[in-house]
Amino acid sequence: MGEAARKMDNLTHILKDKEGKYLTFTLGQEEYGIGILKVREIIGMMEITYVPRTPEHVKGVINLRGKVIPVISLRCKFGIQEEAYTDRTCIIVVEILGANGAIPIGIIVDSVSEVLNISGEDIEPTPTMGSSLNTQYILGMAKVKGKVKILLDIDQVLSTDEVSSLA
Repeated sequence: MGEAARKMDNLTHILKDKEGKYLTFTLGQEEYGIGILKVREIIGMMEITYVPRTPEHVKGVINLRGKVIPVISLRCKFGIQEEAYTDRTCIIVVEILGANGAIPIGIIVDSVSEVLNISGEDIEPTPTMGSSLNTQYILGMAKVKGKVKILLDIDQVLSTDEVSSLA
């Protein structure tokens, strides 16, 4: 087996590992997906308590059944212009891997779409965007019904330092 064939076989194996069920959601005009095993629950917008001296994308904390959970605006985190919340805006509570185990974090999204079963053949690697752009938080690009959905590695969306400071 030649070097090119080995690389292609390795890439196919890596993309096959990324197949599975993804919760898809929208931010602006784009559609994203998060592995369903990372999702704890989806809740409607609720009162968010502002926490001073936090990064702009940290909107504050919520009290979810007696547990205080930090809430992040993915629009703000990704540099997408913020818009007024609608009746479809919601918070997806995910579990991020931190130094001391799983940490629940809420992420604000424009709307939740559906749960999709995405096969490895429908996932392409993240295109090269230049060396100055950090795309390690993108698992890959899923081709579904003629559209592209950006699959996120939610553990990488926030750096370890950010997660530790929120916890």
